[in-house]
Amino acid sequence: MEKNDIFVVIPAYNEEKMIKNTLINLKSHGYENIIVVDDGSRDNTSKLAISEEIIVCKHIINRGLGGALKTGLKCAVKYNPKVIVTFDADGQHDPEDIIKVSEPLLEDNFDVVVGSRLIDENELKNMPLIKKIGNWGLNFITYLMGGQMVTDSQGGLRAFTHDAAEIVSKQLKSNRYEVSSEFIVLFKKNNLKFKEVPIKTIYTEYSMARGTNVITGFKILFKLLIQKLI
Repeated sequence: MEKNDIFVVIPAYNEEKMIKNTLINLKSHGYENIIVVDDGSRDNTSKLAISEEIIVCKHIINRGLGGALKTGLKCAVKYNPKVIVTFDADGQHDPEDIIKVSEPLLEDNFDVVVGSRLIDENELKNMPLIKKIGNWGLNFITYLMGGQMVTDSQGGLRAFTHDAAEIVSKQLKSNRYEVSSEFIVLFKKNNLKFKEVPIKTIYTEYSMARGTNVITGFKILFKLLIQKLI
């Protein structure tokens, strides 16, 4: 696999502290096709991303993680890459794991691969207890909402074939964090061949402060229930 075959989509909201380091890290690993979706940031996220000479899409208002991912996937599809990868802006992902989630698409004919922080025993030990409990709960909720049972429904590192990204981006309804669970539901609904692979997570004080918490978990549950009823 050539790294030029991969487009990396990064949703970003007020990420001026980490976005430049994240982009420099990706480029140092050979990834040049990068799309940052600035989701209505009130800081210098866009300015710093543009300085790295990558593609920047900007929302005028904050639409949430789901809205940013939908914009990023739709943008990436237009460039017709073989693989589209979603990657968090906060520095928690290791660029070396991009190949790990991408290879099964081309070598084993999977449509979607999600990086799991809960397969490898060492990574499982490293994850804070509150995050483990939250992930296990949301995994079960995702399954009940029509998805499949997975080890890490909330993981942000995902790889799609071009066609899978096109299908999913047209059907996404979620604007906020519930998008991670909706992805799993859509994989099953569209009979997309799907697997999880173990990945590394880089926990820092900054990345720990981002993402989901207990309150977000209840919001995700409520919004998934509304989607199910509709």
